[in-house]
Amino acid sequence: MQPSGYGQSHPSHLDATFAALADPTRRAILSRLASGEASVTELSGPFAMSQPAISKHLKVLERAGLISRGRDAQRRPRRLEPKPLAEASKWLEGYQQLWQGQFQRLDALLGELNKWRTTLALILQRFD
Repeated sequence: MQPSGYGQSHPSHLDATFAALADPTRRAILSRLASGEASVTELSGPFAMSQPAISKHLKVLERAGLISRGRDAQRRPRRLEPKPLAEASKWLEGYQQLWQGQFQRLDALLGELNKWRTTLALILQRFD
């Protein structure tokens, strides 16, 4: 469902990317894969969960395009796919620029208020 009056603000695959990134286990798996490919057994090592549970997380990451499955003899190592993360980062950059502008304006306003406060303090000192 799309809000009335708004255009498509982002591709639908970003929804899958952010949904996959919402889980800390999946983020940890991606962090591990950033250092190189790994098998399901290698990926499940640090977690207190079964291989089938890890496999479910891997399926979510695969559906989001964040990882892919290779083939190395009997192994099927997973590897990180950087494109969806780059697209999510690019989408977030627009908001980062917006907030940086907001913070700069707030900083300028606080600077002005501080000048007024200093001026007011000097005026009040004259009446003491």
